[in-house]
Amino acid sequence: MARHHHRLVQDGLYESARLAGRKEALVTEGARLSFVELLDRAQRLARALRDRGLEPGDRVAIFMDNGVDAVVSIYATWIAGGVVMVVNPQTKARKLAYLLADSGARFLLSQSKLHRVVLPALEELQPSPRPFLVVSDGDPRRGDTTFETLLPGTGGDPGDPGTVATDLAALIYTSGSTGEPKGVMVTHQNVTFTLGSLLEYLRLGSDERILNLLPLAFDYGLYQLLMAVRLGATLVLEPGFEYPAVIEQRIREEAVTVFPGVPTVFTSLLARAREDKPGFPSVRAVTNTAAALAPDLVPGLQRLFPNALIFRMYGLTECKRVCYLEPEELAARPESVGKAIPGTQVFLRDPQGRSLGPGETGILHVRGPHVMVGYWNQPEKTAEMLRSGRHPGDRVLCTHDLFRMDGEGYLYFVGRSDDIIKSRGEKVSPVEVENVLHGIPGVRDAAVVGVPDPALGEAIRAYVSLAPGSRIGEREIRRACQARLEGFMVPQEIVLLPELPRTDTGKIRKLDLLGARRPDPSPPPHTPAGSEAP
Repeated sequence: MARHHHRLVQDGLYESARLAGRKEALVTEGARLSFVELLDRAQRLARALRDRGLEPGDRVAIFMDNGVDAVVSIYATWIAGGVVMVVNPQTKARKLAYLLADSGARFLLSQSKLHRVVLPALEELQPSPRPFLVVSDGDPRRGDTTFETLLPGTGGDPGDPGTVATDLAALIYTSGSTGEPKGVMVTHQNVTFTLGSLLEYLRLGSDERILNLLPLAFDYGLYQLLMAVRLGATLVLEPGFEYPAVIEQRIREEAVTVFPGVPTVFTSLLARAREDKPGFPSVRAVTNTAAALAPDLVPGLQRLFPNALIFRMYGLTECKRVCYLEPEELAARPESVGKAIPGTQVFLRDPQGRSLGPGETGILHVRGPHVMVGYWNQPEKTAEMLRSGRHPGDRVLCTHDLFRMDGEGYLYFVGRSDDIIKSRGEKVSPVEVENVLHGIPGVRDAAVVGVPDPALGEAIRAYVSLAPGSRIGEREIRRACQARLEGFMVPQEIVLLPELPRTDTGKIRKLDLLGARRPDPSPPPHTPAGSEAP
């Protein structure tokens, strides 16, 4: 089937299957798939989804661990004309139900090991429409619809669903300050432009072997897959970073050339490094985003990856990537996150919308073909982020993050003007964590803040006061959080206080909390019922 060059995201797979053929596209879970094999599996699943009623624009939730089935599901959805919605496999049932309901997902592709989350989530959806559930590795005798029972016996292109470049390619959910995740809408045009810009400044070629240990639900992880496929390169896909020794072994065994990470990953590797232990000379590029890369980590990374260019970057889901610092500038500008990525523009404004000059601190604005089209079903929140530009019909992304820019156009992060915590490369809504804390029996009040952390970017600290007579402790509170929240959202620190400071209007004063100290280890005192707090 004739296709325009990279008009749609899946065009990268078609082209690489044509040009690279039997070359390894994916190495994961002990499996090795060529581009031809990956395309064949994706086409067969796409045809099966179409036969089961998938219409162009339907949302397909992909709730799986990193692996072959997740990659096949992503490309199958695009080939069938659907909208990809990858969900972090750490997600709990209540949040999964929210995502399915909010997106109106028509299909849910998952794994049998996640039934413990999927089945309660589907029950919560009633009486709302439930998506059609397909389990990649389920048991037909149990009534599961599986990939093997769904897929037709022969391959072949399922046909053109009529997708155009301005159609939605993905919904990427990100935490919001209200506590409810927001679905960032990105089109095929958004994604294909961004891919081209990333590949240009990262200086990557078709001979790369890219290691990805980040969740495919995290756009940083997803784009490692998309870059590898578009280049005709090889993706070495890992389920995560639970065992650093396994990752070190994988880098050596697979001769990895590109290593994307976040500060928690880098600090773990550096903690294991020794002078008498060889580094990783095969790696030619190391990238960091999500949380800021501390300048103190750079010398260690340069020793660990002696032949690598090290890229410091900044971005947000609403436009994927904002800026990057050329590796040659690391020493000269250790605090900078660089300049706008190719083909885009950035500038600073004050809260009144006035343009700011070099050295002034203001709100970062971004314009370019990578900017999202909005939040799914949330026009008011969309209006808060997308503003009118200087040119007719121009839309500009207001990041609400504070930066300053020097005279040469280099950006320096100052702080966030919203309430979001960025920990382990993930956005965490304090409200979402606070809602869980308030639901724990014995908790009277709770407030969550982010505190600087060299490895995490920000650590999550929860301040909690207990109801009169309550004897629960930090351990019980942490366990309750672990049962309700993804791992990256569980507070690293829980501080029990007799009272949380409040304003005259009753709002918790979070700035005052940051200076609060733990009381002595004895049970916290309680204000008797009916009396007023001091």
